[in-house]
Amino acid sequence: MTSYLRLYGLKAITLGAALSMTAGLAIAGDNNVTADQIIHALQPKPVTRGLSIGAPQVDPSVKAKEISFLQTVRGRKTRSLSLGEREEIAEIAATKPNIDLDIQFDYNSDKITQTSMPSVQALGQALTNANLKGSTFVVAGHTDAIGGDAYNQDLSERRAETIKRYLTEKYGIAGTDLVTVGYGKTKPKDPNAPMDPINRRVQVVNMDTKTASK
Repeated sequence: MTSYLRLYGLKAITLGAALSMTAGLAIAGDNNVTADQIIHALQPKPVTRGLSIGAPQVDPSVKAKEISFLQTVRGRKTRSLSLGEREEIAEIAATKPNIDLDIQFDYNSDKITQTSMPSVQALGQALTNANLKGSTFVVAGHTDAIGGDAYNQDLSERRAETIKRYLTEKYGIAGTDLVTVGYGKTKPKDPNAPMDPINRRVQVVNMDTKTASK
């Protein structure tokens, strides 16, 4: 993943998709992120005279296939996604604008800590901004490698669902615009240090294929 902000207590997840993304924003440390930072990271690359800046042109057939697939996962419960669907989400998300958020949760819990609430609130403000509102976003949960596979998978799914629930209840964001997915410890940010806290993150990915025009 290109960008990150951690998101948990001893067990954490990521928001958006746990892959090696190339179009995100890196924000290090334990500080809360601002809505402007999130908007900047998630905005599509502008297009000038038919050429995208910093991103390749999207084949119309590929774009149509992505949209069709996203329609099948919109509104689904996180734990209902199959392994194949999770991997397809990750594959599509790998080329999209993204940001990793450092949102901490209570130990072995999906309850957001008070110190991380500013980042969650900033996310809500960003996703309701006119520049992003109406896009489809992936909220992906990731953990470090401490603990078993099933434990981490469940925890990442529950935490992603918590973020979605907060955004829909507090900011009125349509649930169908938020695709939640958990990757547990299967997609570490740093494969060479799978137990490092850097791997605990919630990644948000803008899956909308529309681009802004200048």
